[in-house]
Amino acid sequence: MAVSAELRDYVLDQLRAVAPVTAKAMFGGVGIYSRGTFFALIAEDVLYFKVDETTRKAYEERGSQAFNPFGTGTMGYYALPEDILEDSDELREWMHAALAVARRKKEK
Repeated sequence: MAVSAELRDYVLDQLRAVAPVTAKAMFGGVGIYSRGTFFALIAEDVLYFKVDETTRKAYEERGSQAFNPFGTGTMGYYALPEDILEDSDELREWMHAALAVARRKKEK
């Protein structure tokens, strides 16, 4: 799950324009947290956001693929459509939705 330093830095810069984020290396990829909540990851140079039944459809309608590193089922993360990362208003909306999903999962 290699991640290029250039993409990692770009993603973090874009996300930090919306909310404070930190990154941690994990299994060759990068886990992304906001105020202690794990809501995104980068693997193989693809940014994935946390989804659930309330947000999954929006990703599927955009043709996004689920994070499925072992080919045995999804892990609740979908690739963020690339154009969203470049649109600060849309990024804010999708990022807040992913954070809300992650917080709900964390509370369970």
